[in-house]
Amino acid sequence: MHTISAYVRSIAFLAFMLLCWPALASQNTLLVVGDSLSAAYGVPSETAWVQLLRDRLEDRGMPWRVVNASISGETTDGGLRRLPGLLDKNKPDVVILELGGNDGLRGFPPEVIESNLARMIELVQDNGAMPLIVGMQIPPNYGQRYTQMFADIFPNLSDRYDAVLVPFFLEGIYNEGGMMQDDGIHPTEEAQPMLLENLWGQLKPLLTKSNALLSDQ
Repeated sequence: MHTISAYVRSIAFLAFMLLCWPALASQNTLLVVGDSLSAAYGVPSETAWVQLLRDRLEDRGMPWRVVNASISGETTDGGLRRLPGLLDKNKPDVVILELGGNDGLRGFPPEVIESNLARMIELVQDNGAMPLIVGMQIPPNYGQRYTQMFADIFPNLSDRYDAVLVPFFLEGIYNEGGMMQDDGIHPTEEAQPMLLENLWGQLKPLLTKSNALLSDQ
């Protein structure tokens, strides 16, 4: 009797998997490689912008799996070292590269930051995925020359690799009351929907394009 029961359960499970397989097979993967701005620093994870993105995709019936590989304090050097393993494990179709802010705040040479990000973009593209570059700026107290060189990194890379760019992740946030935590660096819970909106205009076409490519296969 136990053998027959186990057999029936196996058949039921197999039938379930066969029914679900088309949806699973057609699901694309979005990988987020970022720092504390994407790692829900100081805010509840369920209200952070990455989770809001998951909720939006689900609500709109867009078959995307969102993998958040962001780490607070991450630099472009750390991201570059982790990226090959992340690409191999997750096989993403789109990769959000939200790094560089910590490098700038620590005064790292702009050419080193740009070189690290360039290599990350190349790895993403070599793996058949589409990168989304998230631009960042640093406070003016670092000096006009350095702050401008840092800000130029992101559009320069976008032009060089023909990659989509979000000009400034904290646009409409960094200088608005109630939108930044007391440290003046990290957005508040109230700012998380705005972070998503700052990305969505550039991200949505990539998701749509990737879905179209998948359906053609």
